[in-house]
Amino acid sequence: MAVSNNSANIEMQLPVMEAFYTLQGEGMHSGRAAYFIRLAGCDVGCHWCDVKESWQTENYPLLSIEAIIAGALAYPSRLVVITGGEPFMHDLVSLTDGLKKAGFEINIETSGAHPASGHFDWICLSPKKFKNPLSEIYAQAQELKVIVYNNSDFKWALEEAGKVGKDCNLLLQPEWSKQEKMLPLIIDFIKEHPEWRMSLQTHKWMQIP
Repeated sequence: MAVSNNSANIEMQLPVMEAFYTLQGEGMHSGRAAYFIRLAGCDVGCHWCDVKESWQTENYPLLSIEAIIAGALAYPSRLVVITGGEPFMHDLVSLTDGLKKAGFEINIETSGAHPASGHFDWICLSPKKFKNPLSEIYAQAQELKVIVYNNSDFKWALEEAGKVGKDCNLLLQPEWSKQEKMLPLIIDFIKEHPEWRMSLQTHKWMQIP
């Protein structure tokens, strides 16, 4: 899927907080080997975010597109997951064009709060109440992943599901610190609303990066 923010200036460098090879631990692609590129910068401000250190771009080096792609090519999987922070704070056209030319399948995890840019095979939209997604992202998402922190998130999840396409996969995922309380409630909710699926942070259960 190709999306663009019509930016005239294509960034040739991006602030990379970290990049690592592991298994995708959550969502529809859970269990797959993937190279993660975590870009720095986020203005959404989730108080329960487990990577708050990714919010400030100035704390991390700017890496060239060539260096980022070279890092991904060092591993056998040809699945890349671009995450953050909020990756759509950056123009991703050059990065995704380069990754495509190198033969990668490209997934992105986004809150949808900034205009989309780049070329993706899979967009995981994880909306946040703290900063609403832009309306155009809903039609582009293949996966809607709602983080459940409290009881009000179930009603909100149903509202968000009404905005995505009919083929979008619907997932509920307990916030890690609240999982003991919220997991039984999610199970009951999915039994009543079978169009939804459970997503767990299996990488945390398995204690892998």
